[in-house]
Parts: sequence; C-alpha cells; structure tokens
Amino acid sequence: MRRKTVLRLVAGAAVALLALTGCGRETTQPQQQPAQNGSTAAFPADALIGVSLPQKTSENWVLAEQLFKDGLAKTGFKGDVQFANGGVSEQQNQISAMVTKGVKVLIVGAIDGSQLGTQLAQAKAAGITVIAYDRLLKNTDAVDYYLAYDNFKVGQLQGQALLDGLKSRGEKKPYNVELIAGSPDDANAKVFFAGAMSVLKPALDAGTLAVPSGQTEFNQIVTQGWKAENAQRRMDTLLTANYTQAVLDGVLSPNDTLARAALTSVESAGKPLPIVTGQDSEVESVKLIMSGKQYSTINKDTRAIVEHAIVMVKDLQAGKKPEINDPSSYNNDVKVVPAFLLPPLVVTKANAVESYANDPNLAPLTKN
Repeated sequence: MRRKTVLRLVAGAAVALLALTGCGRETTQPQQQPAQNGSTAAFPADALIGVSLPQKTSENWVLAEQLFKDGLAKTGFKGDVQFANGGVSEQQNQISAMVTKGVKVLIVGAIDGSQLGTQLAQAKAAGITVIAYDRLLKNTDAVDYYLAYDNFKVGQLQGQALLDGLKSRGEKKPYNVELIAGSPDDANAKVFFAGAMSVLKPALDAGTLAVPSGQTEFNQIVTQGWKAENAQRRMDTLLTANYTQAVLDGVLSPNDTLARAALTSVESAGKPLPIVTGQDSEVESVKLIMSGKQYSTINKDTRAIVEHAIVMVKDLQAGKKPEINDPSSYNNDVKVVPAFLLPPLVVTKANAVESYANDPNLAPLTKN
C-alpha cells in the first residue's frame, strides 16, 4: 500500500504546517532589506527562536533540549527552549508567551497537535514561521513546515523486524503476537501503527500470524501518554487472559520505553521472552538488544534532526526557503504541508556496532 494512501486513510496521522509568511509585526519590526540572493531576509541573525517540546517521556526529547540550546547559541541565535511537562495547557501558555516575546521561528514538538490551533493562529498573525517538529500539528493552516523522520517507514521497519525476528526462531504456524500502539493524542502513533500493519496484515490474513487477544485495532491497543506503567498493566492483563497455555512469540512495540514495559511484564509472569520491537535507541534498550532480550529498535538520531531544524532556521533567517523532500504526502485536514523527512534505520544486534559507530553514547554499549 502506498504511503500517501495510508496517510489519508489514517485521519489525522499525517502532519501539518503553514504557509511561510516571512513578515514581522507591523508596529514593531524594522523594514526588511533585500538579501544578497535577491530574496527577502526574514529576521536578524541574533533573533529569538522558540522551541516548545512535549513532556519528557523518552530520552530523545531530553537530549533534544540541550542540543537545541547549544546549537542555536552556536549559530548566533537566542534560544527559548521549554518543556511542557505540565501537559497541553502548559504548552499552550508557553507558545503564547513565546509569541509575545517576539520569536521569529517557532519549533513545536506537540503533546497533542490538535489542541494548539489558537496559539498557532497567534503566531501566524505575528508573522512567525512555524515548524512542526517530529509530531503532527493538525487542523490548522498556521504551520509552515514539517520536519521528522519518515514515521510511516518507521512502522514498516518495525513490522518487518517483528517478522524477521520470529522467523529467526524457526518455523511455526501461527506465531502468536500482541500489538502495542503509542498515545492517541500523538499523531505519530497512528502513522507508526499504519506502517507496521501494512507489513503485518498480509501475514495475519494468511494465518501465519495470530493475535490471541483479538486486539488489532488502533483504539484497542493505545498507550495513553506513552507511559510504561500503562503498557505493562495492559500486557499483564493480556498474558493472564490469553496465555495460560499459549506461548507469546512476539510483541509489536512502537518505542523502547513500551518495549521494556512489555518485557518486564513477560518476565514477571515467568514466561519465555518474545521477539519485541522498539524505537529511539534508548540506552537501556540498546543494552537489552546486545544481551539478546529486546530484538530491535529504530535509530532516529536526535542530533541529526535537531541539526536540520537549525539549518532550516538559518535558511529562513537568510531569506531562503528551507529544503523540502516531500511536498505532497502530509495533509493535516486543512492543508498539505511541505515536509523534510530523514531516513530511519532499524537496528538489531547484528548491525548495532555499525549503526552506532559515530554515537559517543551508544557506541561503547556495543563492544563485547
């Protein structure tokens, strides 16, 4: 199934951004001067840049905070980088405050991309360029660009890794698997699931995979807030209800935090460890992969995506349009948002050394 078709079928799973205005507030900004390349310079080289991040639910978000602070300062910008650990209302207030402060670019990693419309409209009215970072900003035209890893591809890689891991354990028909999805207020969660199911559904239809719980729909398998305790509680229930005799062969997990929760549940029940997928290359999960307990993760190098976000800011400051490599796939129910997608990489024990060779934090974990 083509990615564009799936994204349209999974309403709200695609991501949204707004047409670049490039103008400042009429009463406060100086008249813009033509840049050397013939375009219009959008703002000063030492401008304030706002970065609104969600709750600290995984290591990659924590790392992004410092990377943004350091990267913006290194390039001469002033950075206002904040987490919304208090929830959606805190993120709404933070964005409004950033607009009031006069940020020139607003980079938003949303907790819930459908609940920021009012604040993003304020940003648009003030001439602020909005970049949706990693997650979907939905139902608004007040977003200019989307920057992310290819999240549908992430799901496909996870689905294929699950099949590959099961096959590595020998032939069995059917393999018993259970499915975990992310938080329903995170637009990426549906995209991950859609990508994975594009790979797994043929095996389910053919009977080579089975889901003993019968829970195969997104709304049946979500994990509110991406919280490990929620995933573990659900897995405890699934094991008790469906696996007194049957063997659980595999678990589709959308990220490493939930993968570890599933493994903890299985270990606590005294059952054999299944093939479990993940995402984010978290330290503890890389250790589990090297020990053979977790089968795979997805490497989405936070350094690379933050670096590219800052490249986009530099382009905007110089009056250039940022590079786009997917102009048409992402419809947020109001507009099609131009996107730049980075390629994700599936990592197993077999390719971990090569995959993390240039990562100073993870490379040492892969050494024997």
